[in-house]
Amino acid sequence: MQHSYDTQGIPPGCPAHGNVQLFGPEFGADPEGHYAHLRASGPSAPVDIAPDVEVELVTSYDAALHILQNPASFVRDSRRWNALNEGRVPADSPALPMMGYRPNALFSDGASHARLRQAVTDSLNTVNELQLVRQTQQSADYLISRFSSDVRGQAELMADYAQPLPLLVFSDLFGCPPEVGDRVIVGISGIFDGTPGADETLGSALAELIALKRRRPGADLTTRLMEHPARLSDEEVLHQLVTLLSGGTAPLTATIGTSSALYLGEEWQTGLPVEDAVSQALWNYAPIANYAAHYPTHDVELGGRTVRANDPILISFAAANTDPRLTEHREQLSGKAHLAFGAGPHACPAKDPAFMIAATAVESLLNRLPDIEMRVSFRALTWAPTPWSRSLMTLPVRFSPRAVVSEGFETGPSQAVRSPQSAAPAAQRSAAQPAAAPLHKGGLFSRFLAWTRGE
Repeated sequence: MQHSYDTQGIPPGCPAHGNVQLFGPEFGADPEGHYAHLRASGPSAPVDIAPDVEVELVTSYDAALHILQNPASFVRDSRRWNALNEGRVPADSPALPMMGYRPNALFSDGASHARLRQAVTDSLNTVNELQLVRQTQQSADYLISRFSSDVRGQAELMADYAQPLPLLVFSDLFGCPPEVGDRVIVGISGIFDGTPGADETLGSALAELIALKRRRPGADLTTRLMEHPARLSDEEVLHQLVTLLSGGTAPLTATIGTSSALYLGEEWQTGLPVEDAVSQALWNYAPIANYAAHYPTHDVELGGRTVRANDPILISFAAANTDPRLTEHREQLSGKAHLAFGAGPHACPAKDPAFMIAATAVESLLNRLPDIEMRVSFRALTWAPTPWSRSLMTLPVRFSPRAVVSEGFETGPSQAVRSPQSAAPAAQRSAAQPAAAPLHKGGLFSRFLAWTRGE
């Protein structure tokens, strides 16, 4: 592996000239090399997560697990953040949207966290697994129908498939009407893209959705949160929905993209199930790479280094999962022992549905386009130069053009077989629905709902 280091093999900013920078093109091109260098400092090391924003980054699996499982000593409330309270974090820092306090389960501790998390967990537990698989398949069918009949037989799977699919599934789970779902998708997409006003767009759309569910409750996640015995306020419901969206859609996009690329890649063994590709993506390319800021309640020692109380400690899920001390005996661990979904009281409450969505999305793609293949090698793919996530920039593919329609396909996440009907030539397909998604007014969710109704 070639490292993007200087002639001495030292990452820019390390020991002679400051902290290692965990952002920008050099980090994006070789995060593993940066993690390997940081491990030489022990279980953690100081890094710049953004310009002028220093954090302690944990790269050791054991140290990460210790912090994640000890909420009494390591809390999540970022209002404790020393540098922020002392005015040392730039007001326009890209770290603030990721680390700044919000009144949700992610940034809460103790009884407040338990109350909010219970409402989220109980509500998620009411989601029917078979229904979720069908929702994912239907969303997949719609998106594939938009590019599968392209005469060039080419698509860019990140933009055309991996990014919009979780947005459609979540809008459906939330029980959004068409126009509200459109605005939710525009808002959350804009937040990740840094679009001005995206926060307001998302907030107003969710507030409208909550007001609608107050008047007309439905069989959806929003209503279940609102009716939970914890008696969340409308503001609390809104913030939990934002957490589900931000914590679910972008990581799922990354997982779907990476899993698809691994399965289609030149090094993948033919015949292995899709679930293995998803598991490998979660182990080796953790979609949330560096996150989960913790604030020690007292000065702590990490490998001989002292971290002050209320200085942020971030978990490198990506580095912890690939810790050489772990990989020596990783085959003896459970396949779910990775930290991609976190651990301890703040572990992702939707890890099983997330895995199911990702596996179903990849299988739907393989079943609808049986001869799909990448146009470049896996090693030639480029990754987003951000410290927060590990996500492909693009995933160019080719396939034989064909009509794809929703036909009640019943393959579940544990099956990896091609549908004879999906592999049939386009001319043999049912003409009951158009080969591609028809033009329809409105945004992505409106067009999706219209397509499901055959409009």
